[in-house]
Amino acid sequence: MTTLDDLPLIASGKVREMYDLSGVSEQRAPRLLMVASDRISTYDVVHPTPIPDKGKVLTGLSAFWFGKTSHLIANHLISVTDGVPDAARGRGQVVRRLAMLPVECVVRGYITGSGWKDYQASGSVSGMALAAGLRESERLPEPLFTPSTKADVGHDETIDFERAVTLVGDRALMERVRDVSIELYSFAAEHARERGVILADTKFEFGRDEAGELVVGDEVLTPDSSRYWPADGFEPGRAQPSFDKQYVRDWAAASGWDKKAPAPAIPQEVVAGTRARYVEAYELITGESFQAWLARTGDGVRSAA
Repeated sequence: MTTLDDLPLIASGKVREMYDLSGVSEQRAPRLLMVASDRISTYDVVHPTPIPDKGKVLTGLSAFWFGKTSHLIANHLISVTDGVPDAARGRGQVVRRLAMLPVECVVRGYITGSGWKDYQASGSVSGMALAAGLRESERLPEPLFTPSTKADVGHDETIDFERAVTLVGDRALMERVRDVSIELYSFAAEHARERGVILADTKFEFGRDEAGELVVGDEVLTPDSSRYWPADGFEPGRAQPSFDKQYVRDWAAASGWDKKAPAPAIPQEVVAGTRARYVEAYELITGESFQAWLARTGDGVRSAA
């Protein structure tokens, strides 16, 4: 079995490492190994304290959604077992290499987060005027497609559709991206709702394969790329509890940290609470135990208690 040390490292981000599999694959199509870590960041700075099993939750949920939405659009996932080194079991995906589009594709079903801030300031989001009198966290009449730039450093910048067309350079392609982003969100939101979870918003990334086909890649519909709320207790007019790193973000905001590197270590009770939220999100959305995912991917390391 190939080990991670044997593979050329292509990129290392705040959460993931990307490895080149071209030297160990007999397939013509270029392949990558995408490995999700347990690192967690707030305010674009990575904390020194990992969240146990976070990377496995992200990978498991992405694999679940790739399978669930494959009738809507092709995705880059090849396998979560074949070709995944032992050290990356449960957190690694063998994927097709894509030519990624230079935009983030955000869909909002509820007015919250940066969308809520923009609405408060201007009454619009991504150049689209909204009705007056909306409350924080309120469900929108229709999902909004609000693209953004991909920032190498710092925050992504929300842009309007015309700016996205300019960046991509193909109006018809960008229209297809917009339409399938909304379709993916709507499908996933309905599934989540049936499981007692509200999908408030999410972010997709798309690319083109060797044949020029549009493909969804990166991660999809995870707690890192989406805002999930428990449906029980949902009430517009205030911020909602969520199944993501908001627990860490709230702690960081109250800690007195100046939001500049280096980030402080996270207390163990916050680590445990955050891990529990990620695992709960996996189990609610997929309808199976997190241990089942570990067993299916051949992960030999027992999950943290």
